Amino acid sequence: MQNLIQKIENQLQRLPVPVALQLPAGQRVGPSAASVTLAFKDWSSLATMAAGQIGRLAEDFVEARVQMQGQMRDVMAVAAGLLPGSPTGGASTGWWTNILRRARSLAAHSPHKDAEQIQFHYDVSDAFYALWLDPRRVYSCAYYRDADMTLAQAQEAKLDHICKKLMLQRGERFLDIGAGWGGLLLWAAERYGVRGTGITLSKNQHAHVLAEIARRGLQGQVEMHLLDYRDLPEDQPFDKIASVGMFEHVGSANMPAYFGKIHRLLRPGGLVLNHGITAGAPGHDQLGAGMGDFIEKYIFPGGELLHVSQILRETALAGLEMVDTESLRPHYAKTLWAWSDALESRLDEALVTLQGAGSEAEKILRAYRLYLAGSAMSFEQGWISLHQMLSTRPDGDLHSGSMVGAQSVYPFNRVGMYSN
Repeated sequence: MQNLIQKIENQLQRLPVPVALQLPAGQRVGPSAASVTLAFKDWSSLATMAAGQIGRLAEDFVEARVQMQGQMRDVMAVAAGLLPGSPTGGASTGWWTNILRRARSLAAHSPHKDAEQIQFHYDVSDAFYALWLDPRRVYSCAYYRDADMTLAQAQEAKLDHICKKLMLQRGERFLDIGAGWGGLLLWAAERYGVRGTGITLSKNQHAHVLAEIARRGLQGQVEMHLLDYRDLPEDQPFDKIASVGMFEHVGSANMPAYFGKIHRLLRPGGLVLNHGITAGAPGHDQLGAGMGDFIEKYIFPGGELLHVSQILRETALAGLEMVDTESLRPHYAKTLWAWSDALESRLDEALVTLQGAGSEAEKILRAYRLYLAGSAMSFEQGWISLHQMLSTRPDGDLHSGSMVGAQSVYPFNRVGMYSN
């Protein structure tokens, strides 16, 4: 036991912020004036910390085996300092590993399992999400076009950034796959005049968007369905398609089917934008040091991350041509810190919104506190990333319109994309 305590004391000296520990026997280790204090109920949690297994340490916090005091930015600095190395290092991409990964992915992403997993996360409590998201409840990476934007302004900038990339035009048929609480779908309808269709597997989100459609008088122009993307009818192709924060839930084994479905849903010459979280290194569908296991258990069951190169390969294999790819990784770090700060400032209210979960309410709150701050840290460090990938379905027409040789409506420059 003394060796473990000595190892911990050596660790504390190397951490970027002062940390104090309350040991199971009652003694205190570390400086008297500490930015972060961790209190341990049993020695196994202390051994987990010494091993740098911060995902398991996070689980101990959620399960109340460890108590924590301190600002979340300081806590995350400690977490990063405890890691023995990069959580994206040492990827294994051998044939047997790939077979096992594919089998696991197929098992985890049947239509029934996907619906269960989406509802596990998104149907926690609408009031809970409303506490720390922007007023439109846009639950994806914002776009800080100007550094001093508020979260709400940056989310509206993101919605417009997507609409401009897709070159939305009045009257076009627009599909939003995984439409969430309707932020993009309603923005595109009201600002660009599209005829919008949204789908989700979340019952709460579906009900919310239907109510918003009625409140805004958009019946007949916008429709929202509780529907799996695999079940979308293909008889009337869409002019433009967006998928925001959705392909992380598809699963690597289903990527060919996912992009094949998009190809069939998109009219020749149309545009599709995929916006989603990508792995920081090839071959990693989750972070190491127990971090991915924590997310799988408490936040996003069934979530898988692919490297942007893998996503683009699947896009190309489906017959879609990538015409623009943009990394928004730093934007997501800033977005997540904004969410984390908002939640930290309203913890008591957040607990009230989760009372429907009964005895699990405090666990859920502790898990989300670590998930938001830990994700912010992961994007800052570059362990995970975020990409917007714009693609077209070539139409084979080289001579129509002003873009001779384009095979799509995509222009030859980004002027329209970045104009205010």
